[in-house]
Amino acid sequence: MSGVDRLNVPEFERPIVELEMKIESRRMDLAEEKDQARAKDIQAEIADLEKDLRKLMDSVFEKLDPWDRVQLSRHPNRPLTSDYVAGLFDDFQELKGDRSYKDDPAILCGFGTLEGRKVMVMGHRKGKTLKERLECNFGCAHPEGYRKALRKMKLAEKFGLPIVSFINTPGAYPGIEAEERGQSHAIAENIREMSNLKVPIITLTIGEGGSGGALGIGVGDRYLIMENAYYSVISPEGCAAILWHDAKKAADAARVLRLTPNDLIELGIMDEIVPEPYGGAHRDPRKAMEIVKAALLRHLGELTSLGVDELLESRYQRLRGMGKYIEVAA
Repeated sequence: MSGVDRLNVPEFERPIVELEMKIESRRMDLAEEKDQARAKDIQAEIADLEKDLRKLMDSVFEKLDPWDRVQLSRHPNRPLTSDYVAGLFDDFQELKGDRSYKDDPAILCGFGTLEGRKVMVMGHRKGKTLKERLECNFGCAHPEGYRKALRKMKLAEKFGLPIVSFINTPGAYPGIEAEERGQSHAIAENIREMSNLKVPIITLTIGEGGSGGALGIGVGDRYLIMENAYYSVISPEGCAAILWHDAKKAADAARVLRLTPNDLIELGIMDEIVPEPYGGAHRDPRKAMEIVKAALLRHLGELTSLGVDELLESRYQRLRGMGKYIEVAA
């Protein structure tokens, strides 16, 4: 982690980062130490610190609550859609524009090859630098972003290519200009059209899965979610502001929203939890990508073996059976 990123880590992870910094500092001392006796002492100290680090990580990551997972989903070092596209897909060719208004950088679309299999890739793009994040509205897409995505999905259907969609957004852009250009209609149209596309669709929530912003490119045949991601009708802060008129109660909202992967599996919303490296995807992005790649290839293999009629019927039944509820007598 860089110095700036260390300042932005979740509160519960800071003791871990501070200990890691101490170990890193002692390793630098070891590299510069000329005296063999002192070097041996430093090596022993580093070994003890590494044992302490493992114990500390065990104590922290074994008891994460829903709000902790929300914070991990937003971690500044967590791999983003652009990272997965660059790391997993060969020959990626980005496609831009909705041919109606303009290009929206908050949605990334393009053709790519996954282990020799041609696919259409799309996802929410948050950006890495402050400039990129502002250009992408921190992953909050405008209507033209969803219209762009739909045009590319129709293109994938024309060529018979599977679609892989990476979900990572706190929600669709809520500004007046987005409403003026038909935000709700664009999202609703995408939901309708994705329900009937005659090609396999896999959605993977890699970070935040917020509201209609996620649904706009999030209808499919298989619903996967990373171990430290969340998926919810509203962000915890938004829920807290509505229910308690206090966004600071976001941690309470995260608990009642049941937005963690285990909750989503129990509720019948997600199909599979994609595990992450120990401590989160941000601690070993390369390993995280290997795990994601294996999951995508497995599901693509299963889905591409289905005929179109079987695929659409299965998707219809999946959507009809999504979610569970409990009726409470008055």
